[in-house]
Amino acid sequence: MEQEERQQQRIAVIEVLGRDGHPRLVQRISEWPARIGRAPRCEVVLDDGHLAAEHACLHWDEAGGPRVEMLNSLNGGWHGEARLQAGQSVELGDSALLQLGTTHLRWRRDSASLAPELPMQQHQQRAAKVAAAWVPGLVLLWLGLLWFDQWSALNPGSPWIEYSGAVLLPLIVILGWSAVWALVTQVFQHRFPFVTHLRRALIGVTGLHLVALVLPLLAYAFSLPRLMVLDALAFPCGVAALLWWHASLVWPRARRGLALAVGACLLTLLVLTVARRQEQQHWLGPAYLSSLPPPAFRLVEPKPAQALLDALRPLEAELARQADKDNDNPSAEMAGED
Repeated sequence: MEQEERQQQRIAVIEVLGRDGHPRLVQRISEWPARIGRAPRCEVVLDDGHLAAEHACLHWDEAGGPRVEMLNSLNGGWHGEARLQAGQSVELGDSALLQLGTTHLRWRRDSASLAPELPMQQHQQRAAKVAAAWVPGLVLLWLGLLWFDQWSALNPGSPWIEYSGAVLLPLIVILGWSAVWALVTQVFQHRFPFVTHLRRALIGVTGLHLVALVLPLLAYAFSLPRLMVLDALAFPCGVAALLWWHASLVWPRARRGLALAVGACLLTLLVLTVARRQEQQHWLGPAYLSSLPPPAFRLVEPKPAQALLDALRPLEAELARQADKDNDNPSAEMAGED
């Protein structure tokens, strides 16, 4: 009876981890010693060309507890950050991370604490279905915005074929963009969340499109031309946020690192943009509107023409001085005649 209880306490598992850190294979171990390698005679058989036939062996000592011993091999292994050569052994404790060849393993004995039980995922599946149901509406909204842009740029009565390229081509690009991100997720997460990436892409491009429409209207309605600087900042910031949103689905455990990397790239881009435009009258965006909305959108009283003349009056002396300076110099035509 005592021996049976002792045997029950010597139960552990070896988990083969994927690239995402989640277990791909769980092997229960209850007989000791347990060998790890490529040979069929091993208790844990791994398909890794960088492993020996019998690469390592798991022991459970009466006094020391569980440990791993490296057998005769070319590549050895790792215990956490510690390198293990052939012939070396190390205690494992309740849980430990191992690397044998190119295979990442996690040791976990029966006494190791488990993560709390997760609730049933029915509500998550329901939420995913609801999120997927948004996709047709987002597609229609974005295509409507594209159609409106094309309608405002074309002459009245233009044939419908003039709208097809401006509406369908961006849709094809978004579908391809989402498919590429889904393929990347398939490589690292072993799933193909095309609809999730498509929904995120549609939210991003629709939001950027709405910002590009609303900011000029607000700038015109309230006579705030400096809002166009925000319009120039919205696109690179929105693209950076969309890239991070996609990447966080592929590498969920590296969200903070991805945010820092994307933020550094965005800051570098903005600095280069400002440096390139330092001799222009604006750094990030023009403080004026190249095209004006209909007058019905104007919510503030327009300034009279005299206000513009008064604002330009301080330039009168400088312009007069420059004109006198030009009159004192011979003209290019007279210089050519000489």
